[in-house]
Amino acid sequence: MTNTARPERGRIPGGLLCLAASPCFAAMALFSAMLEEPDVICSSSGHVLGGMATMYALMSVFHASPWLTLFSRPFRPRV
Repeated sequence: MTNTARPERGRIPGGLLCLAASPCFAAMALFSAMLEEPDVICSSSGHVLGGMATMYALMSVFHASPWLTLFSRPFRPRV
């Protein structure tokens, strides 16, 4: 006999872990953009979002699918 009322052990932390990637990468992109000094020798354009900040921003976008999935589901309150 299986109990279907409770989720399996270990399933909830794994679900929350997939939601952590996108905000972490977004924060890393923000900090990299603020703290990164422009490389005058390698970059002639002097863009603010260059190098590591751009990479972190793209990684944040690529890892946003768990958030989009979470927001696309209808809200069901737990009883």
